[in-house]
Amino acid sequence: MAADHLPIVETQDAPRIWLTEQDTADFAQSLARLPALRDAFIELHGDLGAGKTTFVRHLLRALGIAGRIKSPTYAVVEPHEAPDGLAIHHFDFYRFNDPQEWEDAGFRDIFAGPGLKLAEWPGNAAGRTPTADLAIKMEAMTDQSRSVRLCANTARGRQLLAGLST
Repeated sequence: MAADHLPIVETQDAPRIWLTEQDTADFAQSLARLPALRDAFIELHGDLGAGKTTFVRHLLRALGIAGRIKSPTYAVVEPHEAPDGLAIHHFDFYRFNDPQEWEDAGFRDIFAGPGLKLAEWPGNAAGRTPTADLAIKMEAMTDQSRSVRLCANTARGRQLLAGLST
């Protein structure tokens, strides 16, 4: 598979609108309650200011992470551990210039292990990361709301979407 082509998989797509940051927090709370999240890989797509890091902060809080939650823009990855032992890795590939950097940084081992993986700017590591279970595509609207599309790319992703629908 070429590094610049996404794999062909069956997807399910669910559009949403988050009118306020509270809507973002509520969605994060709903997602955090789903057992399938524990070993999920979630890609976060959107322009600068779309709300990717804000969503991750709400999700990490919903999972019980206390204290300061830093953006991994400079560190590339910020590891966390939830009170129940869940390993969480928050990646930000914004500064990657070459997808090979993903390999050189040793992220293959993290992605092969258990836990939740969240990746902002996943296109900058194209062809290196596995297929995301769920892709969340955010777009900032002119009135501070967010247009959000949830795309399930795997059976686990479809489980997550089904759990969010109930």
